[in-house]
Amino acid sequence: MELCGVLNLNKPPGVSSRRVVDVVQRLARPAIVGHAGTLDPLAEGVLLVCAGRATRLIPYLHRLPKKYLATFLLGRWSRSDDIEEEVVETPNAPTPTPAELQAAAARFVGRYEQRPPAFSAVKIAGRRAYKLAREGHTPELSPKPVEIYRLEVKDYRYPCLTLEVECSGGTYIRALGRDLAQTLGTTAVMSALKRSAVGGFTWEQAVEPARLDRNNWRRWLQPPLRAVNYLPQVQLSAEQVRCLADGRPLKLDACLPTDDKFFGSQRELAAVDRSGRLAAILERDAAGLWRAKLKLFSIPGAD
Repeated sequence: MELCGVLNLNKPPGVSSRRVVDVVQRLARPAIVGHAGTLDPLAEGVLLVCAGRATRLIPYLHRLPKKYLATFLLGRWSRSDDIEEEVVETPNAPTPTPAELQAAAARFVGRYEQRPPAFSAVKIAGRRAYKLAREGHTPELSPKPVEIYRLEVKDYRYPCLTLEVECSGGTYIRALGRDLAQTLGTTAVMSALKRSAVGGFTWEQAVEPARLDRNNWRRWLQPPLRAVNYLPQVQLSAEQVRCLADGRPLKLDACLPTDDKFFGSQRELAAVDRSGRLAAILERDAAGLWRAKLKLFSIPGAD
């Protein structure tokens, strides 16, 4: 069977996400691998690495909500919004009360426009912002919408503040701490970060990269279907799978819920074969037919 799956890895602090991916790449050759969401070297926790055709699901993994535990030092600032760059104390910085922090955190729940950190992978005219920042430039980064589902103060002993965050993909946690501090008239740098979950992939279930070797690493591969378990599912017959493999659309009215809400809004389905394996992501066209937007290994001859 063709290699295809998702690894839930526990990235240790002090190493880059690229280095962790390289560990898997060496084990998976010649299959391709890729990760779904970088963690800064400072951070630790859940890093999802896809192997084989599962790399096609990376955009779907980006949609999953993420959970973090982050620690900040108030009354400090740095060019990178964390302790990776030189940290400078802010003169006469106020000391927020616990009640003020709780109230400020509550105001960030929902959608807000977040300016990415200067030291980030955002591209400006084809160059990464962090490369420009390291050359002494001040990158002009436009705010982008992110969503905070939950923001809770877990511990506060000035200057240390620990927050638990549930948020959308694309949220910069160090920028969130920076923005929260600014609303209280002070500054903050992130001193520690742990990504505890990406959707249903949790830190408790993650494996240490150092434990992987050529004899055992495949046992940690999760089925591709776990990457899209938030999509409605439909089971296909062998004939329907062959139709998709040939590029033909399917009419699935009899297989789907009959409520108007579903048909009015749902544009994607996770299609599984008779073995329960993810066969394809289906997309509905203007005529109401379902076509394979993305094909997985269980479709014979799919490319």
